[in-house]
Amino acid sequence: MAAICVFCASSRTLDQRWLDLAAATGAEIARRGHTLVSGGGCVGMMGALVDGARSAGGRTVGVIPQALVDLEVADLGSDELVVTDSMASRKILMIEKSDAFLTLPGGLGTLDELFEVWTTATLALHQKPMVLVDTDGFYGPLLDWLRQLTAETFLKPAGFNLLQLADTVPTALDVLESRLP
Repeated sequence: MAAICVFCASSRTLDQRWLDLAAATGAEIARRGHTLVSGGGCVGMMGALVDGARSAGGRTVGVIPQALVDLEVADLGSDELVVTDSMASRKILMIEKSDAFLTLPGGLGTLDELFEVWTTATLALHQKPMVLVDTDGFYGPLLDWLRQLTAETFLKPAGFNLLQLADTVPTALDVLESRLP
């Protein structure tokens, strides 16, 4: 099976529905027999995600910079916890350890990770599938802006189309699975 990296929020002040979405995502990844790769945190959606995966018997791999370990937010329950020296090296390692990427709602860190894997895909540095989960239209305004970038030729349509969109996690995982080698 595949190693699926999930990008999502780590904020401790989120509405319960986002935590529930993350927990359900982790559980669904585990039920399908995949390994969950995450940012190695134990708080917010990230914590709910790994808890959901483990509750369904899944394997978890966390990749976290030492600075966040020092803040005591590391997921010490990970089957494999890799500590990096920086956020940049964390992203590189997450890309290397993953076969596919799924992005849930999140903030700047989530967008940073999404754009890193998307940009490297447009440069043909990897051909790993990527799906953005647009629950309740969360990413609607961002997608509108990105479509405008495409219309104004700042982003090629082929580059835009590398990122698949889904409304639900099961649909997102179906799309990822259909694109895995």
